[in-house]
Order: sequence, then C-alpha cells, then structure tokens
Amino acid sequence: MATEDRDTAAVEGPIPLKLLDVRDLRIGFNGEEIVHGISFHIKPHEKVALVGESGSGKSVSAMSLLRLIPGARVSGQALYGDTDLLKLREAEIRAVSGKDISMIFQEPMTALNPLHTIGDQIAEVYRLKRHMGRKDAWKHAVARLAETGIAEPERRANAYPHQLSGGQRQRAMIAMALAGEPKLLLADEPTTALDVTLRLQILELLSALQRKNGLSILLITHDLHLVRRFADRVIVMEAGNIVEVAPTEQLFQAPGHPYTRQLINSRPQRDIGAVAAGDGQHPRLEGKALHISYPISQPGINNWFRRHRFQAVKDADVVLQRGQTLGVIGESGSGKSTLASAVLGLIGHEGSLLIDGQSWQQANAHSSLARRTQRRKIQAVFQDPFSSLSPRLDISQVVGEGLHFHHPELSARERERRIIAMLAEVGLSEAQFPGLLRRYPHEFSGGQRQRIAIARALIINPDILVLDEPTSALDVTIQRQIITLLQRQQREHGLSYLIITHDVAVVAAMAHRIIVMKEGNVVESGDAMTILSAPLHPYTRSLILAAA
Repeated sequence: MATEDRDTAAVEGPIPLKLLDVRDLRIGFNGEEIVHGISFHIKPHEKVALVGESGSGKSVSAMSLLRLIPGARVSGQALYGDTDLLKLREAEIRAVSGKDISMIFQEPMTALNPLHTIGDQIAEVYRLKRHMGRKDAWKHAVARLAETGIAEPERRANAYPHQLSGGQRQRAMIAMALAGEPKLLLADEPTTALDVTLRLQILELLSALQRKNGLSILLITHDLHLVRRFADRVIVMEAGNIVEVAPTEQLFQAPGHPYTRQLINSRPQRDIGAVAAGDGQHPRLEGKALHISYPISQPGINNWFRRHRFQAVKDADVVLQRGQTLGVIGESGSGKSTLASAVLGLIGHEGSLLIDGQSWQQANAHSSLARRTQRRKIQAVFQDPFSSLSPRLDISQVVGEGLHFHHPELSARERERRIIAMLAEVGLSEAQFPGLLRRYPHEFSGGQRQRIAIARALIINPDILVLDEPTSALDVTIQRQIITLLQRQQREHGLSYLIITHDVAVVAAMAHRIIVMKEGNVVESGDAMTILSAPLHPYTRSLILAAA
C-alpha cells in the first residue's frame, strides 16, 4: 500500500471532511529520523487505531501533535481545521491542548499529580479551559466522574490518586481529558496496565462517551484484540513508516502487509510437555488452607483500639509438581499477587506452605546455609523489567548477583563464563550486543530486559520460577517470544512455574493447571484446558469471555 489517501479512497470513495489531516510528518532526535514522512487523517466522530510494536513511532507521532516531546525535531503539517498545529507557538498550543485536543496517557499513576485530589485536578481543567469559578468547576468535575462510571463520585473526587484502583485512576484520567470538551481525544495505551475485563470496560466507556459527546478518538496501542472491538479504521506502523491502512474488519480478514499479518498471528501458542507421574517425592510446592491477612485501620473513634484485618487470601490450596505450570488468574485485588508473595517467603501466612517439603519458617530457624538453600530453589521474574533491574548495575552485575550470593566460591572468570552462557541461553549474545556485559538496563528494549530478568533468575538453577505478569508490559510479538523461551526452558530443565496473570491467552499457552481467584477466594481450580473450554463458575466464564 503506497499511500493512505489511495487506500482509503479505494475502500471508502471520496474522502469527506477531515478533523485532523497529518501530512509528511517527520520526527527526529539528535540528527536521526525515527518517523519518516507519514500521512494520515481522522474524520469527525471516527475511532481510529494506530498500532505497532514499541519503537514503531506510534506514540511519538501522536504526542508530537501537542508538542509533548522535548528535544524532538518535527516537520510536516498537522492541520486541525485551518490551523497547522506544528506551526503554533507554545502559548497557542497550550490553548488548544486540553480544550480542542486532549490526551489520555498510558500510566495514570505517573500522569496524575499525587499532591492533589482527583476532583481538584479535574476542576482545574474547567477553571483554566472553561473559565469557571471554583464552585461550578468542582460541580462539573464530580459530574464528569459520575459520567465515567466511578461509584460514589462525590467521595472519590476527594481521594488522592494512590487511594484509587488502576481502573478508577484511568477513569479519572478520562474525566480530566473530557473536562475541556475536546473534539479529538488521543488515547496512548490507555488499557495496558489493566485487567482484561477492565480493559473492555474502559474501551466501552470511551465508545459511549464518543457517541454522547461527538468525539473523534485516536487509540494508540499494540493490543489488536482490543482494536477489533473498538476501532472503525486501523493504521499500522512499522519502524517509523505507515505500512497499511484499512477499515478494521477488512484488515483482520485480509491483512495486506506481512508485518500486519505478523501482528495478527502473534497470539502465544501452547507448546508444553506432559507432567511426569508422581515418583513418591514431595511436590515442589504445596500449600494447604492458606490464609493471608493485613492489618487495616477503620474510621471513627470507636475503632481506635480495635484490630481490623483484611483477608487477602482465604483457605487456598496450591500444588505444583516438577515440570508443571500452575496458572493463577483473576482481576486486580483477587489475591493472586499476595499468594505469590507468600510462596516467595516475603510475607507471613497461616496454614501450611512447603517448598520441596520444607517451610520458610523451618528454613529460617536453621542455619544461614539452610536459608540460602531454600532461597535458591525459588526465584521470581516480575512484570516490569525496567523497575526490577537496578539502573546502577551493568548486565554482568545484574545477572551475576545471584552467583555472588549462592556460589561465592566461584572465581571471577568462572562467574563471567556462566553469565555469558546464561545470556546466550535466553537469546542475548556479544555478537548481537558488543560490550554486552558492560551495558546497563536502559540500553535494552523491554523484551530484551525481560530476557535479562529471566537470565538473572535462572543462573542459580532454581526449581521454581514465580512469574508475576511476565508479559503484560510487552508487545504481542515480544510476548510470544518470551513465552516460547519459557516453554523451552521448562522442557529442557524440568522447571516448575507459578504464573500470576490476568491474561487468559498466556495461561492457555503455558499452564497445565489453573487456579481462579476472586476477592481472596479460589472459586475454581483444575486442569487448564478443561477449565478454559468448559468453565463452571460464572466469574471464570466472564474472564474467558472478555479475552475471546
């Protein structure tokens, strides 16, 4: 497909009035061009998805329209009506931003001001963009929160960002973006950090608000599953170029570009071995009647001297055999990450929890060698490799840290040999990355950082890996690569995985057995494929339906 105008004209006939018309947009940093003369348009009342992997240029293309990328060299045209956004002075673009064009960012926790309540932040938009008094601005802020479906909007308006859940924060961000009554909404990965059911709720909310308020929406995302449910038209970007533009159903039924086909076919594939029959040894992990609770405070003078506890996990049973993957699925707040923390020995619990037949209490009561041995058996890979890898350590230090602790007898040369071998095993070599061992985490992509995190966990030869949302922050093609890597490691080394996730596709690809958690309770458990094909509990059915 050579140009967008030719493609859309062939499908849709003469192009009607355009709300936004971007022509020959080029973006560069430090003399290097990363967006190479792209052109696209958005019509009034249209929902357009801009899709591609990390590094494709989709986010910088959208953010450049509002001058949100410091240090970027931007050229071309971005016509909003008769106004070229790229030619506006700073004061003029501020007048447009938030009023005519608003943006929803990927991570509301970092986009919202932690020092001000949600209501104050939304009301500020009404005061600045609509010139309202404080009383009217607050009244409209509460109404906007109600419009986005937040329960008890008057009370939530007085809450700070950290006091809201991820879904509530994202709804508050949407309310703030709509406060200026814009005609165009730029939504940059607005659902990436959310559970699958919350993702659908947010997109349904955006669709409803789009119809009600006559908005046009540009959704920037790598999640094609959501695109199919949301967008009227799709723009596909690869390496700073637009490679395909088509109406949504046409694109999914007959993708024209190889890169588009690659994205569509990137769902993880199930490729796991059968679990060997029991050999009389202990399960690698066995938990019975697990209870985990936290102390909480309650308002009111009568509660000052009473002890209240929140039951995060209630009466859970967990068994994990050699070479087996146990998937724990559920929405945020279901207790799955709390369960993982207990398995890792990071928090206390009631009930029995044994790692290879020994509890954490038993290991801690013995010598430091016993504690070290217990800790070696179980390692973790976390959701966000960028925050879980120390920015002050180079890759040799990051991956080799476990060897220093568990194998202090090794020489420096032997440690380096093992580090190089382990990195090669997860697909990172000196040939690909000259000076690999002396590089720092920020010099790698998200998928490469996750490979480094896996290498760090595997280098001490653990029996169990606890995988806490290991692919949720990655592009679909990178997700598939990481899952394939984990499947291969399990087959070759007999690893056992406890995978914590809200992504049903990941569980379908990796898990032998599944535990479904809701509000701290295990509502269903059993063989993975049996549950996924014929779920018994309504909550399990809702999770699977949302991922379909």
